[in-house]
Amino acid sequence: MPDTNLALDAAGLIRGVAAGEAGALRRLYDAHSSRLFGIAMAILRDRDAAADALHDAVLKIAGRAVQFDPLRGEAGAWLGAIVRNAALDLARARGRETPIDDPSLGDTAVAPEALERLAEAQESVRLRDCLAALEANNREGIVLAFVHGLSHAQIAARLEMPLGTVKAWIRRGLARLKGCLA
Repeated sequence: MPDTNLALDAAGLIRGVAAGEAGALRRLYDAHSSRLFGIAMAILRDRDAAADALHDAVLKIAGRAVQFDPLRGEAGAWLGAIVRNAALDLARARGRETPIDDPSLGDTAVAPEALERLAEAQESVRLRDCLAALEANNREGIVLAFVHGLSHAQIAARLEMPLGTVKAWIRRGLARLKGCLA
């Protein structure tokens, strides 16, 4: 369960950035950069690249703060989605991993905009509840793939499991998640 004070703090700071309040962006960065840097590191696995992605994300946050709507989702999820997308953009630009879009391999590319809309959706509480109801291996595979941006092969290596097993976990988990959200 997220810390309510931290969530309120983030939303208030984002509103301050949107209003042009002096120091709001610095306070937002100081309060949330560690978690956001962790998201970028999980995707890029390179400190310098993660720092670059975080820098790009902070610039996007400053420019898009007026678009933040706390009624559409939590501030932390909004910040995380921007950092995640900045890290994925950087990874693509560096050519570190190119999905081959072969559905039989489970390596279809996911549009970052789709995940951003999901993170900002009003049903984020329902999504968290449905994720919590999944078996641990299904939930872990989905989180590593869709939150941390790891490929199926990277997940298999991290968990020291066969690639086919990881793909099956994610596929079954997504089917259960779809059923729960329906």
